[in-house]
Amino acid sequence: METNKYLVEFLGTLLLIYVVLATGNPLAIGAATALIILIAGPVSGGHLNPAISVAMASAGKIEVAELLPYIIAQVLGGLVALELYRRYKM
Repeated sequence: METNKYLVEFLGTLLLIYVVLATGNPLAIGAATALIILIAGPVSGGHLNPAISVAMASAGKIEVAELLPYIIAQVLGGLVALELYRRYKM
């Protein structure tokens, strides 16, 4: 289904940003990034970042029409991660 890739980008970005906020640990961030890309890559490309999505659209790797939904999913994922971090940080 087409919306799956946007959901995967949302969830992947959410997890990555949460790990960044919660740990600040480069090893944890790198491990999370690798794991998320391994899981998300086959479904959505594993961009996890609007800048990467823009570059992929510019390179013709994704359709330009897909760019806005990718960016919206990624930004919303980051905002949800921030809100979760704010509410549940210890």
